[in-house]
Amino acid sequence: MSTLHTVNKSPFGDSAFNSCLAHCKPGDAVLLIEDGVYGAVAGSAVAANVEARAGDVNFYVLDGDAKARGLAAGKLIQQVKPVGYDAFVDLVAEHDRTQSWL
Repeated sequence: MSTLHTVNKSPFGDSAFNSCLAHCKPGDAVLLIEDGVYGAVAGSAVAANVEARAGDVNFYVLDGDAKARGLAAGKLIQQVKPVGYDAFVDLVAEHDRTQSWL
């Protein structure tokens, strides 16, 4: 059973992102939304954690939230895929459950 994890808090001011990564299992997905998109910035303090898990966990960033915060696709970790709202809905439907990290 796979889980879609959503994170809406910045990893630089909250522990939700690191807790999420610690609980992810192979086949899970992480969708970064709102201020959580800062967890997708290439070269950041958390980038190595994302890159280390990218082999068994899929990472996504809500494109509109990233753009609203000035994060163009070129600033994102290569293994993080930008998605729109339609793909967000698809991710929810593809996974057995959704866990929001607040």
